[in-house]
Amino acid sequence: MKKVLILAANGQIARIVEQRLLTEPDFQDVTLTLLLRQASRLQVLADNDRVTIIDGDITDAAAVNTAMVGQDIVFVAAVDHDPQNRLTKNVIASMQANHVQRVLFTNVLGLYNEVPGEFGRWNLEMIGNGMAPAQRSDALLAASGLAYTTLRLPWLNDRDEINYQLTTKDQPYNGVSVSRQSIADIVLQLIKEPSQYQRESLGIADPDTQGQNRPVY
Repeated sequence: MKKVLILAANGQIARIVEQRLLTEPDFQDVTLTLLLRQASRLQVLADNDRVTIIDGDITDAAAVNTAMVGQDIVFVAAVDHDPQNRLTKNVIASMQANHVQRVLFTNVLGLYNEVPGEFGRWNLEMIGNGMAPAQRSDALLAASGLAYTTLRLPWLNDRDEINYQLTTKDQPYNGVSVSRQSIADIVLQLIKEPSQYQRESLGIADPDTQGQNRPVY
């Protein structure tokens, strides 16, 4: 069995990932550990024998360490905007202590000034003070020695579609928005084939939205 830990497991993308992992034939060998505040929010999954639900806060080192034991892959379904980067530090420390290597970590677009033009200017303005801790989170992850993939998310929408293009750290970001279903899909692909894009930072966006100055909903 492949053991997957999802932190911040009640987020919209996390819930899409969970639903697909538990229902699609390609993932019948996956078991889930879900960490979230107020575990009752995922009560619908409580009776599934492939699911373990843990009530805890992602900024609580002890809770993250408890959830980490025995995992194969970690999906961090939250961006670390904490001034102290407690989430990132907790994840790295608990993965190292429990000899877990593979992590998929969500972050924001614009970490490397890779978003050009008016949209890049607007994006940086909107993220504001949240950019500095997001950049520190990415730097901590890159220096951790873990087999990480940073997922740089654009502005999200709820379109019923999967349509995305990946760009690497050194390429201009191609697009301004993407569906939550698309983000969930790349997470699923990396869980299915964990050897892909290790120690990479991926930009993810709908290429059809390239050239727009504001998010596309």
